Amino acid sequence: MQGDGRGVILAADRKIKVLIVDDSAIVRKLLAEALTAEPDLEVVGTAPDPYVARDKILSLRPDVLTLDIEMPRMDGLTFLKKLMRFHPMPVVIISSLAQASSKTAIEALQCGAVEVLGKPGGPYSVGELKRDLPLKIRAAAQARMVQHTPAPAAATAKALAPEPVLAQTPNPSAIIAVGASTGGTEAIREVLMGMPEASPGIVVVQHIPAVFSTAFANRLNDLCRISVKEAADGDRVLPGHALIAPGNFHMTLRKHGGEYRVTVRDGERVCYQRPSVDVLFDSVADVAGADAIGAILTGMGADGARGMLKMKRAGARTVAQDEASCVVFGMPREAIKAGAVDRILPLDRIAGELMALGALAVRRQSGPGVVTAVS
Repeated sequence: MQGDGRGVILAADRKIKVLIVDDSAIVRKLLAEALTAEPDLEVVGTAPDPYVARDKILSLRPDVLTLDIEMPRMDGLTFLKKLMRFHPMPVVIISSLAQASSKTAIEALQCGAVEVLGKPGGPYSVGELKRDLPLKIRAAAQARMVQHTPAPAAATAKALAPEPVLAQTPNPSAIIAVGASTGGTEAIREVLMGMPEASPGIVVVQHIPAVFSTAFANRLNDLCRISVKEAADGDRVLPGHALIAPGNFHMTLRKHGGEYRVTVRDGERVCYQRPSVDVLFDSVADVAGADAIGAILTGMGADGARGMLKMKRAGARTVAQDEASCVVFGMPREAIKAGAVDRILPLDRIAGELMALGALAVRRQSGPGVVTAVS
């Protein structure tokens, strides 16, 4: 059954109930087959459009909804907005990889959906769907459904956002590394919108499929004062710029000729993920050491905990998002348990903290394992 806004509360022996909404009978069948083999998941029904879905949500009481974007009678985005207003619940968007659909899928995340996944076809295979969809459903089932405030329109966002106040000039050697998963697209948006043009260079891993990462980076670039782009191999990490790891590729930091650059590469999944936060954080610890600042945001699982601990041991300052503001308090919790976190902050305080830490030009003196929680 639904909990008190903290996610789906399940008995230990109860399966996660899923309702599939897609106008294609073939896609509905593929999604159902990907889930029915999982012992902890149950497809309780399917619907060809939002009108049928509305009735089945009330009668079947699913824990998680998968939702297509392009459907007859009512499109998925319109239905999602209505759902989040009147009956908020965890939603996984299942979208085609076309550019227009990818942009709409990112908008859906801004409207309250918690995960996005590509439909099988082209570069995304049925086998990948069977691997990834159950993970997305489990993550969505843990999502804490909070009051949703959509991002402002891109044309007005920069004008509306107050200019952050800088107490000191940032250390020119400083670099900020950020990792997130479920709920992370909106958390990253809030953090990056709070960063001024004078911010240190920023590298970001968000667990997001290929193609969608491009739309995500482009949307952030429209909203933020800093420049944001999807990373390409060899890109420089510059002050006032953020690089987003491309979906299905790892991103690492290196130093070349006295400046930071990124390497974008293939490789085995780490913590079931590619890109992986641990892979990025490991490289940041090796390359930037005490000049680095790490932030771990909302997300399911443990990706990033090991890498953040390595960063802290190398002298970096580290921050985790607090439980109350997380959609899923998995990744921050694991980093805190590992002793990798210096400060625990609500989401709306993280941008300011990162800028304050970026101004520090000396190595942190406090010992490992000391955590400060700020309410």
